[in-house]
Amino acid sequence: MALINTEVKPFTATAFHNGSFVEVSDQDLRGKWSIVFFYPADFTFVCPTELGDLADHYADFTRLGVEIYSVSTDTHFTHKAWHETSDTIAKIQFPMIGDPSGEITRNFDAMREGQGLADRATFVIDPDGVIQLMEITSEGVGRNAAELLRKVKAAQYVREHPNEVCPAKWEEGDETLAPSLDLVGKI
Repeated sequence: MALINTEVKPFTATAFHNGSFVEVSDQDLRGKWSIVFFYPADFTFVCPTELGDLADHYADFTRLGVEIYSVSTDTHFTHKAWHETSDTIAKIQFPMIGDPSGEITRNFDAMREGQGLADRATFVIDPDGVIQLMEITSEGVGRNAAELLRKVKAAQYVREHPNEVCPAKWEEGDETLAPSLDLVGKI
């Protein structure tokens, strides 16, 4: 799980996006901020609540220059069928990548081997294709798009201000810290 500060491994896959099947690769993650959002399976329970939450916040992410890519080990055909039969999933405007071979899921070390399903795993990737943040939760614990948005803002701030760091609960506009010997033991 030592993926922080590593480059995304090469991949090519088919996604369902805006009513069409499109090819997506690791190169699409370059030049902008990206979120790769793994979930176990289409037509399940917690997954649509998470994807619906992301869809509800999608405009907030795009205003930050972030593209979201959801990934499960289902096929792009299954993503299309789910999109057409669920009001929650129909709201999704970001690419839904099919990974039936598990290549992408394994590249991100998010595969539940023996089950063929992805973990609930989130990766924030900078414009250089480097993983800056990762979060993996257990099967029954859904993620929060608003908290992910906060973390993306913090990652972007730190990239733009390399001599500063964002403390716990940092929100956009809050004070940051400038690490130095003078701060050691005083926080």
